Amino acid sequence: MKNSDFAEEAFKNLPYFNKLTLEEIIGRKKESLNYWVKKLLREGEIISLKKGLYVSKLYLLGLEKNPSLKEAYLEYLANILRYPSYLSLEYALAKYGLIPEAVYSLTSVTIKSSRIYKNALGNFIYRKISPRLFFGFINGEFEDKRVKIASPAKAIFDFFYFKPFPSTRESQEKFLKDLRINWEILTKKDWGEFGEIVRQANSRKMKAFFAFLKKKGVVADDN
Repeated sequence: MKNSDFAEEAFKNLPYFNKLTLEEIIGRKKESLNYWVKKLLREGEIISLKKGLYVSKLYLLGLEKNPSLKEAYLEYLANILRYPSYLSLEYALAKYGLIPEAVYSLTSVTIKSSRIYKNALGNFIYRKISPRLFFGFINGEFEDKRVKIASPAKAIFDFFYFKPFPSTRESQEKFLKDLRINWEILTKKDWGEFGEIVRQANSRKMKAFFAFLKKKGVVADDN
């Protein structure tokens, strides 16, 4: 098999594939397949996403023509690399404009162990959360595939769920000041959802944090 033959195969239409897919399409097995994987990786015809998972160079080149499509692809890929998971934390906050800083890693929440994947496309960071808190995401879209991303309220919850909340009043004041969260973006509906998430989580820390936000006038009175 020549590399030019590989480039014309169905891989150029696949957002990702594994060795089983390679075996089915190119008809190589075991040691021969491993040889071709190493060769294709070395020559840049395929890119490793994580151990055993790949994408073709041609597929990525097709995305370069459409930046918004590439962004949607990376979000979709974040859901795939660690499954089940949904985008949240800093990435979601930046996407919604809730934090001013640019975020270059795709941060997600998963019910599996925490993990970081680094590949040619970027850094994919995952934080483990309890299965009972694995909710609050909405569905975006990449082509005809669903992409799970936290709602603004759940992204805020997840972000602070993993942060220690200071116990003293002075520390709490500094904590709030240093956050640089664009709270005004959150609607009454968002705050209602946030309050419901806090109720379901039944976390003493998050209840205290929510009460603190109310006291400081960050949250509308009717929430």
